[in-house]
Parts: sequence; structure tokens; C-alpha cells
Amino acid sequence: MTAEQNLERLGISLPEAPAPAANYVPYVVVGDMVYISGQLPMVNGKLEITGHVGKNVTPEQANDQARKCAINLLAQLKAACGGDLSKVKRVVKLGGFVACTDDFTGQPAIINGASDLMAEVFEDKGQHARFAVGTNALPLGTVVEVEGTFQIDAS
Repeated sequence: MTAEQNLERLGISLPEAPAPAANYVPYVVVGDMVYISGQLPMVNGKLEITGHVGKNVTPEQANDQARKCAINLLAQLKAACGGDLSKVKRVVKLGGFVACTDDFTGQPAIINGASDLMAEVFEDKGQHARFAVGTNALPLGTVVEVEGTFQIDAS
């Protein structure tokens, strides 16, 4: 199945690519690589929850927020591909940040929310390298932020 068919099967309609919140661009294309700036789990321009895993946010809630970050990554990727996700050759790497308490060590399970979606959408091409780290604070009080690197057909 194509990425678009998989999105439809999953009931996901990609939003318009979110505008940057500061002095940066949402993505940069260099040759056949797309580097996408960190995406927050914005839905209709708003964060649904804020806080820290291990304090006022459950791991399950944070995992869902990581999935929403991935949806916004896909929206940026689609824009970078001129609206055509069939140009994606590979998800190369995701990087995930989790706002959490000092004693929380389950960051990889949180960022699986984003990784799992990439595998569901791109199948084998969705397997990627990754990092998942914890931090004391993220922009706007968000629980999760995810960035991505993708290889595309640049012809």
C-alpha cells in the first residue's frame, strides 16, 4: 500500500503543515534529504496537554502526543515533497524529546508513538535510527517534541 493509502486506512487526515513558531524554517531539503524541525503535538493550532511524564502526564498520554508530533512531521514532509508522499524513499532518523521527571526512564516507549506511526505509514521504508531523551522543559510546556530526517526521490 502507498503512504497515502495507509494514512487513509488509519483514519488520519494530515493537517496543513504547521508554521514555525520562531526564527527558523520548518524543513530544509538538501539533495535527496529532508531535515524537518522539531514538531510539537499541535492539534488545530493548540496543545491538548502540557506537563511532565511522571508528574501530571501518563506515559500513555505522552505516547499519544508523540504520535501527534509524527502526524505534524508527515504534514511537513508532504509539503517538502510538493504534496506527494510517494517521493519518500526512507525514514532515516527520528529524534524525540520528552518532558519528564528526573526519575522517569521510559522515554523510548513514549517516542514509540512516533516511530510506530512511521512504520504503519511507510511500512519497511519507515524503519529508522532514533534517539529518545528526557528533559526538564520543552517549548510551550509541551510533553513531547519530535524531529525527523527523511530521504526522498529528488528527481
